[in-house]
Amino acid sequence: MLVALALALGGSPGSGALLAGPQPEGDALPQAGAREREQQQQQAAAAAERRGRAMASGGAECARLQANGAGTELEAEAVYAQEESESSSRRWGAQHVGARELAELYSPGKRLQEWISVILCFCLISFNFYNLLSYLSLDHTLSVIVGIFAGVITADFLSGLVHWGADTWGSVELPIVGKAFIRPFREHHIDPTAITRHDFIETNGDNCMMTLLPLANMAYKFVSLSPEALYQTCPWECYVFALAIFVTLTNQIHKWSHTYFGLPCWVIFLQDWHVILPRKHHRIHHVSPHETYFCITTGWLNYPLEKIGFWRCLENIIQGVTGQKPRADDMKWAQKVK
Repeated sequence: MLVALALALGGSPGSGALLAGPQPEGDALPQAGAREREQQQQQAAAAAERRGRAMASGGAECARLQANGAGTELEAEAVYAQEESESSSRRWGAQHVGARELAELYSPGKRLQEWISVILCFCLISFNFYNLLSYLSLDHTLSVIVGIFAGVITADFLSGLVHWGADTWGSVELPIVGKAFIRPFREHHIDPTAITRHDFIETNGDNCMMTLLPLANMAYKFVSLSPEALYQTCPWECYVFALAIFVTLTNQIHKWSHTYFGLPCWVIFLQDWHVILPRKHHRIHHVSPHETYFCITTGWLNYPLEKIGFWRCLENIIQGVTGQKPRADDMKWAQKVK
């Protein structure tokens, strides 16, 4: 009894100790905490096995775990780390056959379009910002704050809508839009870090082009409407301006979410406080087959849209009407080997 009590309290008999009464066979001596340690080891092994299966299946297992409520950002991070570690192999990253082909489709004409879009966009932003300041007053404070917040939310939703549409539907072979606009989305899933090697023009050219029309319309109002009318519409113009700014910056924010070295402290601060898209948050999207968390401006809407099944509902409707399978072209490029 004394020996058993000592064992239960964490002690252990010496190698030559003899116990009174019948002796257990072999190494079956009870040890304090052995069952708990065994359970912890089993749990750790099971978790490691789940992560291993997720990596080996290209993230499909991790996505299933998340759907069942058992997965976390840690599983997504494990899969993403595996994919990043393969970026130097022929299967993934810049050496992937599909990635090389898609990168070669970037043309001088596309580069010219991006330069023109960036120059026009930032000229209009400067002009509109100067005029907005001249019509702002303290009376507008609350409405301007609400307008800016609404502009950020709208930009986040639009980033998700465009991202989802380009990821899920269409083909690189489509006339005009295929090589110009769908191609970067296909390349990004095969070589996620390619965006970090793009300069400012290539990164932001397309988003700048998307904001030219609303920014030009705002500039036209500033030169054509009366001061009284501009004063009344100032809160609305602040909403449009905030929307245009965050749409313009969306791909730059997206690029930062893939950048792990050399980021300015203020960018890391904004990511850590989820003012803009955080790095760990965006990794969830990069779990194959890339079917969730499409919003890439702030990422604020990703969780609620996922909870209500927004993107899956849209995909089911479109597939039912057209017969097209979601992400078929994306998978074709990912599986390209020669």
